[in-house]
Amino acid sequence: MAEKMKGQSGGKKDLTGKRFGKLTVIENTGMTEQKYRIWRCRCDCGGEIMASTKQLKSGVIRDCGCVPKTNARNGRVAEDLTGKVYGYLTVLKRVENKNGRTCWLCRCECGKEKEVMARDLKAGKVKSCGCHTYDYGHNRIDLTGQRFGRLTALRPTERRDRKGSVYWMCRCDCGGQAEIPGDRLVQGNVLNCGCLKSENQKEIAGRLHRIDGTCLEILEKRKYRRDNKSGFRGVFRMKNGHYRVYIGFKGKRYNLGTYSDYEEAVDIRLQAEKELHERFVTSYYKWKELEKKDPLWGEKHPFVFDVRWENGCFYVNSTVD
Repeated sequence: MAEKMKGQSGGKKDLTGKRFGKLTVIENTGMTEQKYRIWRCRCDCGGEIMASTKQLKSGVIRDCGCVPKTNARNGRVAEDLTGKVYGYLTVLKRVENKNGRTCWLCRCECGKEKEVMARDLKAGKVKSCGCHTYDYGHNRIDLTGQRFGRLTALRPTERRDRKGSVYWMCRCDCGGQAEIPGDRLVQGNVLNCGCLKSENQKEIAGRLHRIDGTCLEILEKRKYRRDNKSGFRGVFRMKNGHYRVYIGFKGKRYNLGTYSDYEEAVDIRLQAEKELHERFVTSYYKWKELEKKDPLWGEKHPFVFDVRWENGCFYVNSTVD
């Protein structure tokens, strides 16, 4: 990499004004590359190029790239690609060979410039400066404009996930935008910006009935839970082997006591469910029937199911009880 040169006078020969092939050295740039000075040179064709002392004296660079060079491997003259378009790249001019391969400076549609080997341009291996390509496995796949469910891939970003997948900026049909790893798009794992989940949640919420602060469907369809050590909902095994019993209702949690016998603890929980959950559901449907027969009565007597816990007992005050 070029870096500022210190002590430029140091007795080193000044090449300013000297000719090397079609090049005339204009000035010392003050930069070095591998300890060799970098010179700005003007070609007889009017073009300019930067070259090091070593490149000039060894004859590696003798023009700005305007003169086609023979291919060292088969003796053929390299094809002039100037002005040709490959993918998103437009060829500007010939540059210094790399590893014996002809290279060209290209400008991408995004405005960036990139040096590309002629064989890669012709084979279609390189079609952009990198802004339109996505490395997926061993293939380079351009996802620009492709649709994945509700998502349309717009452009790749600089982000990579832990597997190295490129994040693509996508526009969703809902108008939102999201950055999604390319492999997840290709594999069909992500099909929207997250709006579908929100829509489903709203739809589900619209189908649920919250009565007096309680969801009716949850009480009707509750199942045995396996999220605690005891294996039964609301019954928790303590370190001493005993079982503590709880029940939740209308945003409150009631402690129903501690029991040494598991079956007893489960029975206490079931009894509480009957007194609270089942009684609530039954009372609501009873009120609903009355309200259906007489809507005016329903307006004057809204459904209420108040609970009070005292001395180990539940006391309920309901509209229809």
